[in-house]
Amino acid sequence: MNGTIFTLRNLYRDGTICLEKAGIADAKLDAWYLLEYETKISRAMFLADPDKEVEKDKAEHYRKDIETRAQRIPLQHITGEQEFMGLDFKVNEHVLIPRQDTETLVEEALKKIRPGMQILDMCTGSGCILESILKFAERKGICVSGTGCDISEEALKVAKENDSRLQTRAVFIQGDLFENIAETYDMIVSNPPYIRTEEISSLEDEVKLHDPWIALDGKTDGLYFYRLIVKESVKHIKKGGYLLFETGFDQGKDVSVLLEEQGYEEIQVKKDLAGLDRVVMGRYNKE
Repeated sequence: MNGTIFTLRNLYRDGTICLEKAGIADAKLDAWYLLEYETKISRAMFLADPDKEVEKDKAEHYRKDIETRAQRIPLQHITGEQEFMGLDFKVNEHVLIPRQDTETLVEEALKKIRPGMQILDMCTGSGCILESILKFAERKGICVSGTGCDISEEALKVAKENDSRLQTRAVFIQGDLFENIAETYDMIVSNPPYIRTEEISSLEDEVKLHDPWIALDGKTDGLYFYRLIVKESVKHIKKGGYLLFETGFDQGKDVSVLLEEQGYEEIQVKKDLAGLDRVVMGRYNKE
């Protein structure tokens, strides 16, 4: 990337090489996303004129972005955004980066949505689950209300900014799980920390070093927060209400048992696009 003349082709080539040398799995894709981010160029425009000259300041910003990504800083922490359910969410080091697997939870929740529902998102993080549910319900002409809860003040700042961006009009409460929750809800959704503590060290650097530990650590067996949420949920869910969790690929059976023990019925385990257990849900029919 030395010299005074920078072209799209050369920047992309050099960026890809740098990321490949750093061992980035999706080097070509990440090099492209960063080029698109800094130059605002589309792939069609790139293909039409790959030798188009790039302004020096944009080229330098791209080079710095590539160097940052080569240090295993998540792409989303560089761009500050992540797409989820076709919506753009702000993200930073204080929230878990939304992942496609979690879209399964949103999709299953939307199948249960009815007008007038009150929804609680426990461990809301960036707000992507709750705000996606609210946004897609709105598009269907279904009026529902939503509350997001998280222990992290910094995470809630991100969730509130995303709420403002998407105009989903959610309410946010800071607290340790249900400690500050007074209402009852028709639906509770949650993607709680569920990675076993001993497994975190084996995750990719982008995750174990840059996602907030508090959003990953599910304690010894990964089920710590499921136990607490299921147990407390019965005080905050209406008769006929739904509780839906994202789970790890090997936790579907265990979480189902926890729901059953607290009186939930119609328990189902749903798989993600990879065919792995991803969502566990149940309905509470007690008074």
